Amino acid sequence: MKDLEEVAYILGIRILINRSKRLIRLSQSTYLDKVLKRFSMENSKSGNLPIQSNTKLSKTQSPSIEAEIEEMSRVPYASAVGSIMYAMTCTHPDVAFALSMVSRYQGNPGKSHWTTVKNILKYLGRTKDWVLILCGSDDLRVTEYSDASFRTDRDNFRSRSGWEFTLNGGAIIWKSSKQETVADSMCESEYIATSEAAKEAIWL
Repeated sequence: MKDLEEVAYILGIRILINRSKRLIRLSQSTYLDKVLKRFSMENSKSGNLPIQSNTKLSKTQSPSIEAEIEEMSRVPYASAVGSIMYAMTCTHPDVAFALSMVSRYQGNPGKSHWTTVKNILKYLGRTKDWVLILCGSDDLRVTEYSDASFRTDRDNFRSRSGWEFTLNGGAIIWKSSKQETVADSMCESEYIATSEAAKEAIWL
């Protein structure tokens, strides 16, 4: 065995440790620089939000004409979604909702879907230097936040759930996804969101 000293990088994540303040900061700025360059987005105008509130996506926006399908087959849609997914999983819970919206159209993406993916990349270009902070403390404090939309899926009218758990103020687990059942009211949709969060974070 060999002591490689304090970890600095692992799987594209930069780790900054401040032992005196008991802080760990996780950054993927270098990884995101490579992602933006790969998709020729490094000089694009920065985005203020990962997805606009008025963005509506559905299967009806997928191409149906052979020429359009052929054109979109040359777009690296799935590769871009996968690259964003790694950033979301590790350090960027702020793009979880937007990513869950675009990831469902990888089989047959349309131009509107691809525009939304590029908007997420623009947002990550602006926020690439943001870090995820984990705090140490003598007393561990777990906090859960959850929310839900109501029938926002235009294909089957299902609601969406979003939740996040923090440990001493630092996000440690998060998720945004379409609900498996159809809710009849907003209250029911929010209840499902809270229940899903509780079930999937039992290990805490």
